[in-house]
Amino acid sequence: MGLLRAMIYVFLLLGFASILVDGQGTRVGFYSESCKRAESIVRATVEDHFKSNPRVAPGLLRMHFHDCFRTNGANLDLRGFEVIDDAKSRLEAACPGVVSCADILALSARDSVDLTRGISWKVPTGRRDGRVSLASDVHLPGPSDTIDVQKQQFQARGLDTQDLVTLVGAHTIGTAACEFFKYRLYNFTNTGNCADPTINPSFVAQLRSLCPEKGDGTERVDLDTGSADRFDDDYFENLRDGKGVLESDQRLWNDPSTKTFVQRFLGMRGLRDLNFKFEFGKSMVKMSNIAVKTGTQGEIRRVCSKFN
Repeated sequence: MGLLRAMIYVFLLLGFASILVDGQGTRVGFYSESCKRAESIVRATVEDHFKSNPRVAPGLLRMHFHDCFRTNGANLDLRGFEVIDDAKSRLEAACPGVVSCADILALSARDSVDLTRGISWKVPTGRRDGRVSLASDVHLPGPSDTIDVQKQQFQARGLDTQDLVTLVGAHTIGTAACEFFKYRLYNFTNTGNCADPTINPSFVAQLRSLCPEKGDGTERVDLDTGSADRFDDDYFENLRDGKGVLESDQRLWNDPSTKTFVQRFLGMRGLRDLNFKFEFGKSMVKMSNIAVKTGTQGEIRRVCSKFN
């Protein structure tokens, strides 16, 4: 499903070129001597897979936000595992035991944003892989959570309300399964066949056609209607127009504490503009300093799907 529910691989973070601040032992160009082609190998791998299946891009980006891999059923709707495994195989052939799976995922996420017409940035590398990966350690907002709950989860990691709105904007690419939002379309108030009143009525009809009440909950719907294959700010226009697919997303527009940031991304009159892509990079930099393993901590996995 969406960015804030999947649980995968190691918890990883990205950096942004023009405002980069290295943190906790990571730095841009970490592999410049030990594996000079590391970033180009990852880029080539992502490009190869993206050409045959563009849907790997949102999967790779979402993996970046979570600290478990292949241990929970919520993982099963994401794409991209094969990309990480392929990149690791190529890197092991070129530079055995040098490049971590954590850095492969960080680089892959950056390249995915770039390939979907978003933005590119320099990624500080030098992460090491964890030796523990537990689904019980993941505490991220769900698709029906209130803004207060979402803010609490982000604040616990040193991220503020603007970071919340910005990072959830990663939903500009990708899809969600009907099972995670269909409750908004039918009998939302338990008094009849009423939909969530915050959804644009015309959009209710569209979503119902894609997610019939008795239909297969695994059917997928674009999170950013009309622009799901491009990393852009159209996602925020959809929230303004009552076309947020997930209830937690639509609440970004309906709650005053987050609405202001959505309005600023949209350049609404009377507010200081914010550039979504630039701010996305800045928020990723902040995330990149959370719980990073470097130096002698952790390990460099030989195979990303298991510990050494």
